[in-house]
Amino acid sequence: MPNHPAVTRKRSIVKALTYRAVIICLDFVAVYVMTGKPSVAVGFMLVSNVYTTVAYFLHERAWEHVRWGVLT
Repeated sequence: MPNHPAVTRKRSIVKALTYRAVIICLDFVAVYVMTGKPSVAVGFMLVSNVYTTVAYFLHERAWEHVRWGVLT
């Protein structure tokens, strides 16, 4: 069976940033469709993506310490 490779912090950062790029676009579209106001959509997009990017990174790093479900 394959070993679970160690994941670098750089990989976690890149994963978090690429994921957030997709979510930023989806956030903007969703809020714009609901409000029709680009300024509200941009404001929400900026604020929500700062704290959720940090949360995703921390979540990703925490799961590196969990061996449940990993085949070794």
